Amino acid sequence: MRPLQMRGVLRLGRATDLWPKTALSVLLAMAVPSLVLAAVGRVDLMVYTVGGSTCALYGHSLPYAARARARALACVVLGMVVSNGVGLATAAATHSTAVRVAVAALLAAAHKVVYDATRIGPPGNVVFTFVAAGCAFLPQHFTDIPGHLALTLATGLLAWMVCMAPGLVRSQEPQRLAVARALNAAAPLARTPNDDPAHASACRTAAATATEAWRTMSLVHTYSPERQTLALLLTRAETGSTDPRELARWARLLRKTTPLPNLLSPRLEDNQVTEASTALSADWSRPCRGGPLNRCHVRLPSALRPGSHLLLLSTRVAVGCALAGWASMALGVGRPYWAVVAAASIFQPNLALTWRRALNRVFGNVVGLALFAALLPISRTGSLALVLAVLFFQVATEATISRGYWLGQICIVQMSLLMPQFGHAQPAGELLTDRALDTLTGCALGLLVAIAITDRRAVDRAESALAAVDASHAAAARLTAQPSAPDLADLVHARCRLASALAQLHEAAEVASGEWRQRTLPQERIAAAEHESRQMLTLLATSLSTDQRQ
Repeated sequence: MRPLQMRGVLRLGRATDLWPKTALSVLLAMAVPSLVLAAVGRVDLMVYTVGGSTCALYGHSLPYAARARARALACVVLGMVVSNGVGLATAAATHSTAVRVAVAALLAAAHKVVYDATRIGPPGNVVFTFVAAGCAFLPQHFTDIPGHLALTLATGLLAWMVCMAPGLVRSQEPQRLAVARALNAAAPLARTPNDDPAHASACRTAAATATEAWRTMSLVHTYSPERQTLALLLTRAETGSTDPRELARWARLLRKTTPLPNLLSPRLEDNQVTEASTALSADWSRPCRGGPLNRCHVRLPSALRPGSHLLLLSTRVAVGCALAGWASMALGVGRPYWAVVAAASIFQPNLALTWRRALNRVFGNVVGLALFAALLPISRTGSLALVLAVLFFQVATEATISRGYWLGQICIVQMSLLMPQFGHAQPAGELLTDRALDTLTGCALGLLVAIAITDRRAVDRAESALAAVDASHAAAARLTAQPSAPDLADLVHARCRLASALAQLHEAAEVASGEWRQRTLPQERIAAAEHESRQMLTLLATSLSTDQRQ
């Protein structure tokens, strides 16, 4: 039994460096169809265009090269169209609210398992659930569905073009930002003494950002001087021997349009380092099962196997969303799909994180409802005012949600309450009451389901990940202990294998530490394995540098 913490639940963090891009992309993707519909007097059709427009929120951390981002965004658009099609077909096929809730709950579970398996990145699966669940409760006829889905597909294609357009000017920007984050994370690590309590946390952050940077770069299959330079900078950051001020300077320059070859001093322009960096990036590209990249076509089938953590999590989502929707229906609320979305939004990998997300959602909705009541007269001034208000709060959501989930919820509430009025104005009291009841119902039942359906194998997965780290560490130790210089390819593969195993151990331990009704987690063994593995990673990175490979 582990107590659920209240301390720090509403603490704000730093905004991500991607929010201006996501905000501008979704603003353009939403503004064009919304203003056109407002001009022709058909803002009621915006409920079908919003789904396609919100696809512009996805994939901003993926590189433009090798069509990786293009394929990912195309899959997002296709997934949105299919989800909306299921919702609209349900609305046309039945008037039973209970059946519609059940379909919305199953869609929420499918969105959760696919999103977590593919790891496409923010903003998460709830956007799909919100749009598809809303479609399941719209008045609909089968003859109208093709036209409505065509609107979703058209705006999805517009979102695709908006997101891919910057690649014509700054094709290396996603990779540059990923490496810049790794350099920024490595800089404080170099300044933190080993005996400082914050050193372990800094090491974990630096390793995670470096791993994510290698994954991003591995999606680019074509070699170029720019790619080699980025890999070289990342390799230098991982050795731990570079001046932290130099790391910070490189990170600042990477965020600008400075040409990459000018970032390096002559000492770093070494053929062996370039060769090692290129080999590292290539090794991360191997789509092996359980490998560093964890490609979508590998993870998705394994996520559906019996005993899978994602399958259990999707079961929580399906049961929790269905119970929340049916409870809202029993309370007489007119929009039970809000309860479905509320329940879907709080489910996290373990109970502790689910508890934190539920508190954030409730608090953000309370503040958001008060703000909506104050701003209600503005939304009554006409359809154009409604459209502009939705666009404003969409940008505000992107600017705030990465700082704190509850802060972003304040803006999301405004959009949720404004969109139902595209067809006709609705009573403010009814909207506020429905939203409050649905939020409380969805969060409460979602928490109860998270408590009832326990992940009893969380510690087993952590111990399996610990064994994988020990095996990878032992193999790397044997390699570095050889009297002769190890082969470059062997060093590279050992480095990638250990980094991948360490990342999976940290993820498994985080999940197990926040779940209740578990066996005791071997915290001391995990801490020791992480410390020894980080030292080995530094040694391997140093072995790949010019100082050690003369």
